[in-house]
Amino acid sequence: MQSWTQIYRSLATRSHQLPCKLHGASAVSVRTYADKAAIDADVTVVGSGPGGYVAAIKAAQLGFKTVCVEKNITLGGTCLNVGCIPSKALLNNSYLYHMAHGKDFESRGIEISGLSLNLEKMMAQKSGAVKALTGGIAHLFKQNKVTHVSGFGRVTGKNQVTATTADGSEQVINTKNILIATGSEVTPFPGIQIDEDTVVSSTGALSLKKVPEEMIVIGGGVIGVELGSVWQRLGSKVTAVEFLGHVGGMGIDMEMSKTFQRILQKQGFKFKLGTKVMGATKRPDGKIDVAVEAAAGGKNETLTCDVLLVCIGRRPFTQNLGLDSIGIELDNRGRIPVNNRFQTKVPSIFAIGDVIAGPMLAHKAEDEGIICVEGMAGGAVHIDYNCVPSVIYTHPEVAWVGKTEEQLKEEGVPYKVGKFPFAANSRAKTNADTDGMVKILSHKETDRMLGAHIVGTGAGEMINEAALAMEYGASCEDIARVCHAHPTVSEAFREANLAASFGKAINF
Repeated sequence: MQSWTQIYRSLATRSHQLPCKLHGASAVSVRTYADKAAIDADVTVVGSGPGGYVAAIKAAQLGFKTVCVEKNITLGGTCLNVGCIPSKALLNNSYLYHMAHGKDFESRGIEISGLSLNLEKMMAQKSGAVKALTGGIAHLFKQNKVTHVSGFGRVTGKNQVTATTADGSEQVINTKNILIATGSEVTPFPGIQIDEDTVVSSTGALSLKKVPEEMIVIGGGVIGVELGSVWQRLGSKVTAVEFLGHVGGMGIDMEMSKTFQRILQKQGFKFKLGTKVMGATKRPDGKIDVAVEAAAGGKNETLTCDVLLVCIGRRPFTQNLGLDSIGIELDNRGRIPVNNRFQTKVPSIFAIGDVIAGPMLAHKAEDEGIICVEGMAGGAVHIDYNCVPSVIYTHPEVAWVGKTEEQLKEEGVPYKVGKFPFAANSRAKTNADTDGMVKILSHKETDRMLGAHIVGTGAGEMINEAALAMEYGASCEDIARVCHAHPTVSEAFREANLAASFGKAINF
């Protein structure tokens, strides 16, 4: 079996031999490496992550003959296989263990003796969820008549994609439209070699064989705090080293970031902010020394851990796709430039998701995939990126949509603030889960909701009400006058809107 690196090289040397000149969408006679007959399609999607598989299904539903090319054995991309889905399984299960193992259950009158962690079984539950969901995509493809082609997809013409399998065989697809949805990959840290054993990326952190005694996380953004939180709950001493002066990554409201950090520190998660990592060295005893210093410059310090988790972000997966051969140049961050219809400079080639500008979020890619293929069918193409929510799935969760207070100040927009703590919410009180609050930002003159920020249990569910309200241009009074069921934690969302619109909440 060849490695993907070897395949990339062979693709580069063989690509000039493949026919690239096509007339519109007409089929051409192609003799491939494995003598497979070429496939004709209306839409060929390269990548089966959240953006790609959703786009492929929608295209098929719109009547297009659709092909989806995927290099991995299973469908679903990073999100379903080594990202969103497995991490959420571990976040949920580690939280349940933390509640039972700590004082939470005891404080509720639930006393357990002989509690132990079966990490292998916890990992098996995670794998079961992944298998069911990735298998579900294969079923949806069959149901919607999407043709799944296995192999590394490469653009070999303005209307042609060639999929190369690990054994070197090829399948040519002649197609009217090509949609690049290849997602992103882990950004490497210069000088630190990932072995997915003791020096791990987010992928390796999802499959550790044992709970490390001490873990250092490089990066205090979304991925860092989520995965760090998993292992901290399971018993590891976790320290996150973050170059920026706050946790939660880019886009988070600073007040909410500080609230979030305080809660995580109370749980035992440690942070070294405004700090840069200079390098890491493996010791003979297997431990890892991590050299750090203040971001502004200063004295060096050495931290020691059993597992080093490197998660400084992700970068677009756009190399070796053959884009340069048809004149598509990447921007300075490796992204594919597109217009407002997700069209590249080559009219028959489109791109969505992590390979283009904007936040690297699965749901953003899904929306882009749907409206992109609707555009191919002659429909309107519109997305308001200000209404795309972000969520951190720790406990408590953090979620936001729209503008932060810092952005409104910078833009000179007059605004009002409405806040409501979960400590004053009846459902949160009965659940003994009162950390966090809801913060609403509204326009001072029109009362239109400009931003919503939530730290608390269920924030990731509540934020969708805010996204819906903002998508329809709702005022805070509109939301405040919507009857919310009692007792629910979402009443805190209503109360914060009352505070923003009328200057005072009812229950606080």
